[in-house]
Amino acid sequence: MTYSLFDVVVLTEDIPGEGLRAGMRGTIIENYSLPVEGYEVEFCDAEGRTVAQLALSSDQFQLEK
Repeated sequence: MTYSLFDVVVLTEDIPGEGLRAGMRGTIIENYSLPVEGYEVEFCDAEGRTVAQLALSSDQFQLEK
């Protein structure tokens, strides 16, 4: 599946090094195609402050329903 900029996604696995847990919501802020497909996803707290921003592969999240 191809995702678009500003899609809201849900993390499907924990990423302890970033303080992220499965189920957290983030927003795609960049798409990458080279050297492999990837997505820059920003995660914010309840106040709208960025808590993590990292590149993820599409198997690490799913589109929010």
